Amino acid sequence: MKFKITLLSILVSFSMFSQNITAKLIDKKTKQPIPYANIKTGKYAGVISNDEGYFTIASNNDTKTVTISCMGYENKILSIKDIKLLNLSIELEEALNQLDEVYISNKAPNVDSIIARVKAKLAANYNYDLNQYNIFHRTTDHVDFKSLEFEIDKASHVKKKQLEGVNNSLTALANQVKNSNMVQFADFKGKVYTLNKDSIKLEVEKATELLDYKNDFSIDNIQEKMQKIILTYLDTTKTYKLKTGLFKIEDSLALNDDEFKEDDKNEHEVSYLNSQTKSLLKRSQFYKNSFLNKILNTDLYDYTFEDVGYNNGELTYVISFSPRKGKAKYTGKIYVADDTYAVTRTDYTYYKNRHGDKINLRLILGVKYNSNVSKGTILFEKDSSNIYHPKYIKRTTGSYFYVSRPLKFIENSDNRYKVAFDFKIEGNNSTKEELLITKHNKLTFLDFQAEREAEKTPLIKLGKYEKTIWDDEGILEPSTEMKALTNK
Repeated sequence: MKFKITLLSILVSFSMFSQNITAKLIDKKTKQPIPYANIKTGKYAGVISNDEGYFTIASNNDTKTVTISCMGYENKILSIKDIKLLNLSIELEEALNQLDEVYISNKAPNVDSIIARVKAKLAANYNYDLNQYNIFHRTTDHVDFKSLEFEIDKASHVKKKQLEGVNNSLTALANQVKNSNMVQFADFKGKVYTLNKDSIKLEVEKATELLDYKNDFSIDNIQEKMQKIILTYLDTTKTYKLKTGLFKIEDSLALNDDEFKEDDKNEHEVSYLNSQTKSLLKRSQFYKNSFLNKILNTDLYDYTFEDVGYNNGELTYVISFSPRKGKAKYTGKIYVADDTYAVTRTDYTYYKNRHGDKINLRLILGVKYNSNVSKGTILFEKDSSNIYHPKYIKRTTGSYFYVSRPLKFIENSDNRYKVAFDFKIEGNNSTKEELLITKHNKLTFLDFQAEREAEKTPLIKLGKYEKTIWDDEGILEPSTEMKALTNK
């Protein structure tokens, strides 16, 4: 009986798995992958191709058709059967500006006039109030430690041989951290209900975390490992005075493994996920002092007409922008629909040596921080009311960090034992956030009021990527790096 149940479970799992197909988009001429193409599976539903050109859709109906569109390429309509016959590799042909309507001009359109019309049409083209979005969100975190050194220079009550053992343990930990490839992926899927740009409610259907547990070296994790090593010789019944005040090591911390276990809470605070989602949505909105509104500020940026073509069936202008003044930080391209003057896509990155927050107190406090990466892509899609909604938002941020500081622990006792400790850490971190909107509907105010946001949601922790964890379409296909991650 057990065998029959197990076999049935396998067959059911296989059936669910087989209802999806994963295909890749490539340029017919160059054979390079095509990212961020729109794969429409319904009038206002669908996914996009990821950074590597892959996408996943349901395949339980061979006659179902999908429409594939991407700026610079000819649209393609294929059935599920057609995609299978192509061995899941779809070539798109470059559009040669043979447009469905004649576009004739002896000079490039006036770019300042286009930008002015974009700004004049913002209220008509975008509406952030009372919308429901089906979403998929992914965060990818990397940390690359360039230098990591911690050593006990002096411990007045510890024998030299014991001190050498402790320093050897700290050196081994430092080498392990430096040689690690720290990467973490967090996904969640659900629905967003917007009242306005400042107020949203989030319903989470499923949340996962994929982490290489062998190389789990967050700053907190490193500190815990260091603390555990140091606790092998500190008297945990004492308190120690630091320059910042009194630091007490509780008896319960004394080499009690339970205190140093990884946080095993298999749940997420929904308010945190709400904040992440709202921040990304705001990145795609036009309001006073918003990110996109600043890009359209002619006092801050210069614009150059680059090209014209079709995107999702709309004649589209391609306009590049770059800083006019020092306080403008970005360069990139905006794509503007000819008939509505709506921005349908924005690509941006820091201009040359521009950067975000920067702190350099290396000589005084041993601290340096520089936000040196900020780039992204924002795609929009038009609904039946000619209102544009965000389809895909990607934001990548990164920074350089450096901390070097000696610490001295002085025991609060008659002996006044001292421990001198040197700590230096240097490296780079990056975070890529992606928000895919697979469907959107209008809400009423009563609909919004009726929704109740939970405080917490279950979190599924994974040691390797499991394709079947997401059993239907509506997600971003994982990257090669994500698929390769496995804890053996």
